[in-house]
Amino acid sequence: MHGGEYAAMSKKLLVIDGQGGKMGKSIVEALKTAFPEQQITAIGTNSIATSTMLKAGADMGATGENPVIYNSRDADIIVGPIGIILANSLLGEVTPQMAAAVSGSQAYKILIPSNKCNSCLVGTQELSLGEYVNLVVEKVSELLSSS
Repeated sequence: MHGGEYAAMSKKLLVIDGQGGKMGKSIVEALKTAFPEQQITAIGTNSIATSTMLKAGADMGATGENPVIYNSRDADIIVGPIGIILANSLLGEVTPQMAAAVSGSQAYKILIPSNKCNSCLVGTQELSLGEYVNLVVEKVSELLSSS
């Protein structure tokens, strides 16, 4: 699928990240390369993460608890580290309200394992960030193709 086909299948896509936004930056860059016309909203748990994702090509961005809560309500796809559904993760940047909003959202959630979230998903592979980002792009492609 290329070009104009994206407009018909456009969904509300959120990328949520914290700390320095390295994971979010990689995700935004890869998704924008694969789906240039898909709008991406970047929500950072702090302003550095938001700024990093906006520089990577996100169309819109906001920072903090309320944007996570508000935008999770009607998102179709949410992408980020596993910590976005774990209260007090990412060194405390994810509040219990943020975690509840993301985990309670009807959106399809694509979560990347991260050792910075004090969690381990048993049965997952130890992959590089780049390999995880490739898996994110594959899954988003599948979700954008289905209506």
